[in-house]
Amino acid sequence: MTAARPNATRPDLAAMVVPLGRALMEAERPVLDAHGLTMWAYAVLSHLGEVPLRTQTALAEAIHADKTRIIAVLDDLESRGLLTRRPDPNDRRARLLSLTPEGRQLRDTVQAAVQDGEERLLRQIPAADREAFLRSLLTLYAVSQAE
Repeated sequence: MTAARPNATRPDLAAMVVPLGRALMEAERPVLDAHGLTMWAYAVLSHLGEVPLRTQTALAEAIHADKTRIIAVLDDLESRGLLTRRPDPNDRRARLLSLTPEGRQLRDTVQAAVQDGEERLLRQIPAADREAFLRSLLTLYAVSQAE
């Protein structure tokens, strides 16, 4: 006996989220282009916070990128004065990755512009629903990162 499918009238989550994600990334592209950033470069800048991150491998894992793929991105960001890579005093084989003040400023500027664009989309949802949507999305994101 087959169980009833109470949610059969809605599309699967991936069927809704993947096209939305693609549309959001496409909406980010003009902002990134205006600041000379690729999606991977923005992912790197977004992930590096105020505390240095130990190793390029740790960064690659955190942003779900192949570690060899981000080397050119890191080289570019470093040559532009947006991040530094320095030897870890506790393990000279490892590199500590840090944003420079210019890197933080660029990250914050780009993130603000990206989120302004997102706000135009979020305004389509009533304010109370928007807050619940964002809380729920953050919860699902956290769960997906823990797996």
